[in-house]
Amino acid sequence: MRLRTFPGGVHPHDEKHYSATAPITKAPLPAKVTIHLSQHIGAPSTPVVAVGDEVKTGQLIAEASGYVSLNQHTSISGKVTAIDRFPHPCGTTSLAIQITGDGKDEWVDMVDEADYMNLPTEEMKARITAAGICGMGGAGFPTHVKLSPPEDKPIDTVVLNGVECEPYLTSDYRLMLEHAEQIISGLKLLMKIVNAKKGVIGIEANKPDVIDLMEKLLKKESNLEVVGLKLRYPQGAEKQLIFAATKRKVPAGGLPMAVGVVVQNVGTAFAVYEAVRYKKPLIDRIITITGAPLSKPGNLKARIGTPFSELVEFCGGATMPVGKVISGGPMMGFALPNLDATMSKGSSGLVLMNEKSARLMDEKNCLRCARCVDVCPMNLLPSTIAGAVKYKNLDMAVNAGLNDCMKCGSCAYVCPAQIRLVQWIDTGKIRYAEAMRAKK
Repeated sequence: MRLRTFPGGVHPHDEKHYSATAPITKAPLPAKVTIHLSQHIGAPSTPVVAVGDEVKTGQLIAEASGYVSLNQHTSISGKVTAIDRFPHPCGTTSLAIQITGDGKDEWVDMVDEADYMNLPTEEMKARITAAGICGMGGAGFPTHVKLSPPEDKPIDTVVLNGVECEPYLTSDYRLMLEHAEQIISGLKLLMKIVNAKKGVIGIEANKPDVIDLMEKLLKKESNLEVVGLKLRYPQGAEKQLIFAATKRKVPAGGLPMAVGVVVQNVGTAFAVYEAVRYKKPLIDRIITITGAPLSKPGNLKARIGTPFSELVEFCGGATMPVGKVISGGPMMGFALPNLDATMSKGSSGLVLMNEKSARLMDEKNCLRCARCVDVCPMNLLPSTIAGAVKYKNLDMAVNAGLNDCMKCGSCAYVCPAQIRLVQWIDTGKIRYAEAMRAKK
């Protein structure tokens, strides 16, 4: 297979050996879960339960507060014991609903629609909306919104993201290896909903067994294709994946629908399959718990809202001092002060680093080496943007492409001066958003 890719990017050590061979294991039922009302891009969900209410697993506890918002469901049965601010996996706190379990795991009624592929597309979309599914690769964009392009933006191709280019993470890899047929069914559902004629599954070359498996299963599917991709980060970013898989270039500031493409994560496709066939809400997912300090790194099927501390304990705990805890991957994840946060719909992994790997380097003056420019997958000038933010020249930062940066971290990874380019750019984005709000 001829491997495809995109211009720019880096190739960090993938560190996937810790958990790649660990099959998906069911995590214990948590005694208590915390379901955040902001697990997605868009408006926070609105609670429809009160403290003291009894709930069943899969029951709606918060509804979407707008079009770009999500329904939230409880992942265990029990009693609502708090609606308050709790630690969020992005490192802050946010409003959430806490449920204390009764240990029974009593579910709401579901179905098994054997003929699910022949359901009307509006019914398919309604089930996806009701299930509260969002992008599970980390971004968290509501799936029903992606599946509702305007009439003047017809979709001809659905691309499934099976790249998993973040170091350490292997949850998507194990999902594809163990549930390939369900993922393909999810892809077909997505294609039917948006009336796309072609489906593409993009997979990086470090997963040859998955590529072989998918090719075997798609052998008789003339409109479905597996695309092998070179090892290059951030291959899994939407615009980069679209270019590598289809050679179409999404314009600056544009969305994939501008070039007739919808991109979904393989985990999202699996959740779509479960929602349409069984009416199952998104109340669990596969998460990688990994890193050198861990006794038994693994890939767990865990309930949304499970405390990270319980998942680490299930994986044997740490055998050495932990220097850093990262929610997500090390390139785009969030550093956490402790393990008090709970997993969300976008929690693809939890990485524990030892003290040597987590050492903090001092920033030095920019060397003007242009390495950050060479690797930027968006063709930006990261050092110029960061410098403009640092010296509070917001107009210059915006003109240099501040709002086009996706904060992939490639620039910071190669910077010999150890400049915290991503943090400076993120600061600029926050300042810009504040300035726009002030104008309004």
